[in-house]
Amino acid sequence: MAEIVRMPALSDTMTEGTLVAWHKAEGEAVEIGELLAEIETDKAVMEFQSLYEGTLLHIGVEEGSAVPVNQIIAVIGEKGEDVQALLAQAKAGDSATTEEAAPAEEVVQELEAPLAQKETISSDDSRLKASPLARAMAKEEGIDLNNVQGSGDDGRIVKKDILAYMEGQKAAPVAATPAPQVAAPKVPEAKGGYKDVPLSQMRKTIARRLGESKFNAPHFYLTMEICMDKLMETRQYIKGISETSISYNDFVVKAAAKALQQHPSINASWLGDAIRYYDYVNIGVAVAMDEGLVVPVVDAADTKSLSQIATEIRELAGKARDRRLQAQEMQGNTFTISNLGMFGIDEFTAIINPPDACILAVGRIAPRLVMVDGEVKESNFMKVTLSCDHRVVDGAQGARFLQTLRDILEEPMRLII
Repeated sequence: MAEIVRMPALSDTMTEGTLVAWHKAEGEAVEIGELLAEIETDKAVMEFQSLYEGTLLHIGVEEGSAVPVNQIIAVIGEKGEDVQALLAQAKAGDSATTEEAAPAEEVVQELEAPLAQKETISSDDSRLKASPLARAMAKEEGIDLNNVQGSGDDGRIVKKDILAYMEGQKAAPVAATPAPQVAAPKVPEAKGGYKDVPLSQMRKTIARRLGESKFNAPHFYLTMEICMDKLMETRQYIKGISETSISYNDFVVKAAAKALQQHPSINASWLGDAIRYYDYVNIGVAVAMDEGLVVPVVDAADTKSLSQIATEIRELAGKARDRRLQAQEMQGNTFTISNLGMFGIDEFTAIINPPDACILAVGRIAPRLVMVDGEVKESNFMKVTLSCDHRVVDGAQGARFLQTLRDILEEPMRLII
């Protein structure tokens, strides 16, 4: 029997995917576990393996097309099967499910609502689409349905919309200033050649997540200068005895992991009604790609050696640039590091990477003349800036974390002892 293949949810935040490439053509045989297609999610391009065996009877999505999760993208079955009939049946089933899902959720509760309440309809909102239970709840709570946004079919107002509106009204007196809705700037008429490039799934997600982070999380920034002389000597020594090449960023990751152990208030997330403090340290390391940044995660960084961290970061960065990162390799971060030192950047501020409470921005190591014991000498310094979510972290907590980080990097033997 033929099987419908739908757009899979390949990450926890994926709502649509772009079909980058088909690895099978219509009429070709497909085995279970065989590579069927490459799909761009909101995080990376991922391989999609077939869950069925048979013949690829139908391809419903062209390469380069973006479609929502769960939409039909292909049919696999035996040669000669009636694909059109199966597609029509599947689409009819999808339509029926969509139409019936919202009302079905409320049937029992609507029957339990007083009949008199159900039959009373405000003359002002009688033309609005709303379930009987939603109307009864609105009347009882004195809610004008014109102020409620419906989430059902064709904007139909259902119970959950009334509850959401009530929660919003409760939160309104104590809520912080709402995030400004920034409209796209009006672009002046072009006076020369130009090219509009459609957004990739990755760039859409970066724009959405960082916009939410910047406007919802009250950021503040702490910058500190760290003397890197001893660490540079230590790295040079390690290069002579280690088979693994260890970068300055690897030292920073290890030092941050060690500092987070001592400052759990930084290794945290804002949950809305609680703050979560993690017992483990998973550090996200920002990796630059042409489409934007991805953040692979070094799990349990506080338990790993410098060489283990260096090897893992190199492997994850290679996967990211080859667009082979898996969803699980970009999840679970409790703290993030973004390093632009290799581009000659002295210092910068980074936007917090949700769900973290903090992100560390790392600049380049630069020489500077300083006075030591009455003599002028050259030393090397690196600036780091900690972006903090003020809902979770206070200034003194962030400052103490940076002091510990500085102490570790200025005495790198602490990473070994």
